[in-house]
Amino acid sequence: GNLYSAGYGTRTAALSQVLFNDGAACGQCYKIACDRKLADPMFCKPGVTVTITATNLCPPNYALPSDNGDWCNPPMPHFDMAQPAWEKIGVYKGGIIPVMYQRVPCVKKGGVRFKIAGHHYFKLVNVFNVAADGSIKSMDVKSSDSDTWAPMARNWGANRQSLANLTGKMLSFRLTSTDGRTLVFNNIVPAGWTFGQTFASKLQF
Repeated sequence: GNLYSAGYGTRTAALSQVLFNDGAACGQCYKIACDRKLADPMFCKPGVTVTITATNLCPPNYALPSDNGDWCNPPMPHFDMAQPAWEKIGVYKGGIIPVMYQRVPCVKKGGVRFKIAGHHYFKLVNVFNVAADGSIKSMDVKSSDSDTWAPMARNWGANRQSLANLTGKMLSFRLTSTDGRTLVFNNIVPAGWTFGQTFASKLQF
């Protein structure tokens, strides 16, 4: 969706397949710097770092070699960065430069948010604005007329799906981050909700 209105601004990147890890890395944060030992000094801004959130997949193109044309092919770690983020560490004309990167905790304002899409028998929930670890290992849903938590499968990236008939019911979510912490968002979605709505919690990892 619109990453800017979702609160990510322009500090975002699409990750190559090896880093994106089938969507498990979506939402994680990385500190990136130009590698001045390997980069052409003309295109490197040494001593500067930028922290980005992984928000997309940079898809591989197997018709091109991974070291000359398609940098997102396995086994290459690659960040396809939003231009303003990229220009913090490199000169635009450089195109692709060697970088050093490190996974770091995400710092976010406010609580975890949930956007609901889909249709009557297919609920798709996008989980975003996740601090600390940034990514979600598992997600469960419980409706107001049930005492049982039901697992939600990963659809793609940070989107989880349920095939249960949950339309219009008050919903609770249970999230476990990839570092093993669990939060319960009781009745975060009120009865009578509609597709396309976003619900902001006051809880954060």
